Amino acid sequence: MDILSFIGLALAVVAIVVGSVLKGAGIKALLSAAAFMIVIVGTVAAICVQTPMPVMKHALRILPWVFRPPSFERAALLKKIVEWSNTARKQGLLGLEPIIEQEPDDFVRKGLQLVVDGSEPDVIREILEVDLNVREQADTRAAKVFEGMGVYAPTLGIIGAVLGLMSVMQNLADPSKLGQGIAAAFVATIYGIGLANLFFLPAASKLKVAIQGQSEAREMVIEGMISIAQGENPRAIESKLQGYLHCTASWPASQQPPDLSCRAVTKNMKNTPTTKRGRFPMGI
Repeated sequence: MDILSFIGLALAVVAIVVGSVLKGAGIKALLSAAAFMIVIVGTVAAICVQTPMPVMKHALRILPWVFRPPSFERAALLKKIVEWSNTARKQGLLGLEPIIEQEPDDFVRKGLQLVVDGSEPDVIREILEVDLNVREQADTRAAKVFEGMGVYAPTLGIIGAVLGLMSVMQNLADPSKLGQGIAAAFVATIYGIGLANLFFLPAASKLKVAIQGQSEAREMVIEGMISIAQGENPRAIESKLQGYLHCTASWPASQQPPDLSCRAVTKNMKNTPTTKRGRFPMGI
């Protein structure tokens, strides 16, 4: 559970409500059915026009990741991979077959099945990387749904404010209602800007971080499966994969320093020439 998401959401509500009270507007000034209809319903309508149904369904499925991101305990996963390597060295690759059905993650099961089937390391990498990329792209498209909502909400807030001012302009004959009418007109702007900057955009960024962390854990699985298939020493596998325990997943992929990225590590490993017995530079 990501406690920071709960704290951030609570602080966002407190900031708006308390700020309104301290400014003298009061809590009641923040409540407007018209603003809700224009901003919330309008934003949902806009994102429905933009997004295909499968992507929308996937976005709703991964939304809980903001508060409970998918758990990939990399240390426990590394321990499993080392145990599988020891099993393969003692009993052969077929000794891993009983483990396949016990593994809850379908990506790991797929990797183990490829190893048990005796697939070549390059084939294992190619198949698993296609699976990884497809999953990552689908998750990223779903996260961008909330990013899109963060773009549309402020614009709908401005539309709500303009409609409110139009209503005020139609009642210029009664000056006593001008102040209240203008104040109510800007509630839609608060809804739009507040939701975009305090929920939609932060949620999209948090989802991208969760997606990146999940992808890095799966990259670790790919390297582990290839190492097992190549018959590498379990201690060597453990030493190689320990680098994934220190990879940073605190930035979205587009903002992460390249030298800290697990993907950069994996790319360097893939570019290293492979000998028959393992992945070592040629000539050693």
